[in-house]
Amino acid sequence: MPKVQAQPDANTGRRRGRRVSTSLSEINVIPLVDVMLVLLIIFMVAAPMLQKGVEVNLPVARRADKLTQAQPLYVTVPLSYRKDRRVYIDDEAIPIDVLSERMRQAMVTRTDKQIYLRGDGAVQFQDVMDVFGRLKEAGVQRVGVLAQERRAP
Repeated sequence: MPKVQAQPDANTGRRRGRRVSTSLSEINVIPLVDVMLVLLIIFMVAAPMLQKGVEVNLPVARRADKLTQAQPLYVTVPLSYRKDRRVYIDDEAIPIDVLSERMRQAMVTRTDKQIYLRGDGAVQFQDVMDVFGRLKEAGVQRVGVLAQERRAP
């Protein structure tokens, strides 16, 4: 409720009109909104910087995903790939030159066009990308890269 105060006149000592003053009974939300907007901007800028980068050692990961397909098809790039240019489809060793044709044949009968690619930790990235490119040429729609789960010390 506003308070009514009478003010005396300086010359006559009489009271002039009434002055109404209000007490501060409400919270001023404008500074609160300003602070919240500044905090929102700070968190929006800082959040992308807090994300963790990609692990360099690809064969080992903190969490290995479980396979959802009943009979997955694995293509393995062994450590000996540089010397003999052979990859493994499941347990069968084949030359890299026939990988595209073998994958085309395998993809004809499969409804899920997904392959799981695994490579030795010491294999160069260029070799894995060469196999990856040949799989894409063969019509493989999705290539999953597998890693081992890192054990906690």
